[in-house]
Amino acid sequence: MMRLAIIPARGGSKRIPRKNIKEFCGKPMIAWSIEAARESGCFDHIIVSTDDPEIAAVAEEYGAKVPFTRPPELADDHTATRPVINHAIQEVSRLWGMPEYVCCLYATSPFMLAEDLKQAFTKLRDSNADFVFSAGRFPYPIKRGFRVNDAGRVERLWPEHRYTRSQDLEETYHDAGQFYWGKTNAFLNLGDPMSEAGVAYVLPGTRVHDIDTQEDWAVAELLFRALEQR
Repeated sequence: MMRLAIIPARGGSKRIPRKNIKEFCGKPMIAWSIEAARESGCFDHIIVSTDDPEIAAVAEEYGAKVPFTRPPELADDHTATRPVINHAIQEVSRLWGMPEYVCCLYATSPFMLAEDLKQAFTKLRDSNADFVFSAGRFPYPIKRGFRVNDAGRVERLWPEHRYTRSQDLEETYHDAGQFYWGKTNAFLNLGDPMSEAGVAYVLPGTRVHDIDTQEDWAVAELLFRALEQR
């Protein structure tokens, strides 16, 4: 029952240059994901899929394997994650055989904990789901949401909830972008985690944070240090 961790980490980040190996609270960003995976004890192999020799060197320094180089056609700005994961699965299958379970971990997930990986895998193993993935709660009811049109005017997205009390609105969730456990065939067959095939592993709001801009990065470092996470 081989369990494989795949960390996609291309070299061409635009908004935060060298984002995957930029120092975050004392370590290269990708190191936090590798260390959480190693600490969890869940995986037979932890690999990084990258096109970048410097990222590969850092990944190996922190205990991941880089057994192949990601091809250029899977390393541009428009490549989705699933083709990268499925390419890695096929490459690994030639080296060590086909895994039974795969976990995609993002390289920019310093708030990910080993215990979350362990508990999420237990949920997957003990259920009939195809995926278990990290999720967060929206901090405010999305059915209060509105758009701003071209004239600068406001349009409610759900006008029927104009007078509904916030506490009476259904709680809603979103993809937290940390990890996605799944059965190998579900990945290869392009299954959708955010469907009946998936189970959400809900994280506390203090550990759900996208890091897409320099401002996000600064806020994340402050929060990380305040939590004294590692």
